[in-house]
Formats: sequence, C-alpha cells, structure tokens
Amino acid sequence: MVFDVNVALTWILFLALFPIAFFWFRRVWRIVVKRDFSEVGLKRGEPPANPAKFAPYAALINFIAGIIIVFVIIGVVSGSLEYQTWSAIAGSTLWMKFIFDFILSRQAHPIAFGRKKNNSV
Repeated sequence: MVFDVNVALTWILFLALFPIAFFWFRRVWRIVVKRDFSEVGLKRGEPPANPAKFAPYAALINFIAGIIIVFVIIGVVSGSLEYQTWSAIAGSTLWMKFIFDFILSRQAHPIAFGRKKNNSV
C-alpha cells in the first residue's frame, strides 16, 4: 500500500466539515436562542456598540453556511456529489462565510471621519 497525499487531504477536508458545521450551528443557537451576542461583529476582538442590531445578519450567515455544509456532507456520504463538485462547494462556502463575516464586522464598526474630539477638560 502506497501513501497517497491526495487521498489523505481529501479525507482531512471531508472530516473537517463536521466540526465546521457544528460550530456554525452552535453560533446560530447562541445568537437566536440564548441571545448571546458576544461573537457578533467583532473587530480586533472588540464588539460593536450595538451587537443586537447585527445579530440577525450574523445568525443568517452562519445558518446558510451550515446548511450548505450539511448538504455537502450528505451529498458525499450518499455518493451523489463528485470530488470536484463537493470540494468546490465546501471551499467556496468557507471563503464566502469568512468574507461575509468580515463585511459584517466592518459594517458594525463604522470608520469615524473628521477630527477626533478631545473630551478632556
């Protein structure tokens, strides 16, 4: 038996989909059910001034991405998705989730233009 790197990486990618989906659905659960907004719109670890305003968007991003990953897992297990198809869907979903989270965090922390006001007396 010869070790094939491609097969190993394919298995690693497929097995990584399970915890990824779990963490994304757990984040949806925390936002929607527990009303925990501590991970919503973080920028450099700092939450926005009003995280509840951006919580529905964060929950929607995580829920859609989680559903797509579960679809990919079911497609791979059932044999209905080929390697090129499911790896492209999974990879695109990962990147788009990161990009949309980045956009959300930048919307939650707007840039303040103009001079900074000195509040000290």
